[in-house]
Amino acid sequence: MTATTSGTIQEERALIRKTVRNARNSLSIAEQKEAETALCINFSQHIKLDKPAHIALYLSNDGELSTKQLIQHLTEENHTIYLPIIHPFNGTTLLFQRYEKNSPMIANRYAILEPKLNCSHICPLYSLDYLFTPLVAFDEVGNRLGMGGGYYDKTLANYHNTGATKPVIVGLAHDCQKVQQLPIAAWDVPLKHILTPSKLYSW
Repeated sequence: MTATTSGTIQEERALIRKTVRNARNSLSIAEQKEAETALCINFSQHIKLDKPAHIALYLSNDGELSTKQLIQHLTEENHTIYLPIIHPFNGTTLLFQRYEKNSPMIANRYAILEPKLNCSHICPLYSLDYLFTPLVAFDEVGNRLGMGGGYYDKTLANYHNTGATKPVIVGLAHDCQKVQQLPIAAWDVPLKHILTPSKLYSW
């Protein structure tokens, strides 16, 4: 769907953000836990990792589908987990730093925990095998709506421009975050894969 003005697009996106965030925040603790477990099962069924992999995830916030159980499972399977940190110099892109159970954590500008910067633990984007991104909403063709900060868009801009195939980018979301159609902007790049507790969408 293409709106007639950028202002209209932003208004529509803001409304969808509010509606979907309310929906996921309305999930009960039991429903969140059930979704978390189902995500882990669905991951194992659809994403086959036949050797130790470098996997970027994120710590859930604001009603997002919890990744805690998935991180624990992947760690036990000897995969290396990385979490995003806001770039300390440009403040607009993300770095991905190795995460372990005892990693020192600090709250970023959004009060979201991220690993304390350790340059020796940073993994270049092209060295990751999988990158799992949060999102607020997604639609029938893989368009992704984030929180509006553009961190993942800016971080992945060169990745998309060069047609890179590594890492594999996968969005994570509750099933209730799917909408029929999102208003898209010129800079939006659809995801090829989105994993929910019940399904793996691939386009």
